Amino acid sequence: MPTDIAAYNASLPAKHRVLCELLAAEIDKGLPKAERKIWHAHPVWFLDGNPIVGYSAQKPGIRLMFWSGADFGEEALNVLGAKFKDASIFYNDVDEVKKTVLKRWLKKAREIQWDYKNIVKRKGRLERLT
Repeated sequence: MPTDIAAYNASLPAKHRVLCELLAAEIDKGLPKAERKIWHAHPVWFLDGNPIVGYSAQKPGIRLMFWSGADFGEEALNVLGAKFKDASIFYNDVDEVKKTVLKRWLKKAREIQWDYKNIVKRKGRLERLT
């Protein structure tokens, strides 16, 4: 795990630190070729420069966000972005994470992508990549 992501996780309260370490490990397994780094102050995984998945500590818990998740057809990803194609779920405990479901979402994250990498060049307009 990159040191910046390890430092992010280490900065969290123990309950959330363990949760984020689990999420990072599972995301690494599901997206082994992804670049990963701290982006906009939280851990994010990228494929070919396009943000795919990330997590952040927020008041309701740890938010796991998929940039193109609104098109996954997954009811559990019920926190939808208002402007873009993102979708999220909040976790507060490692027991809430269903690894088989997360594995399915990561597979969809590879297969269903909107081009966030070029959103500025396209003046806020998204185009489907896959």
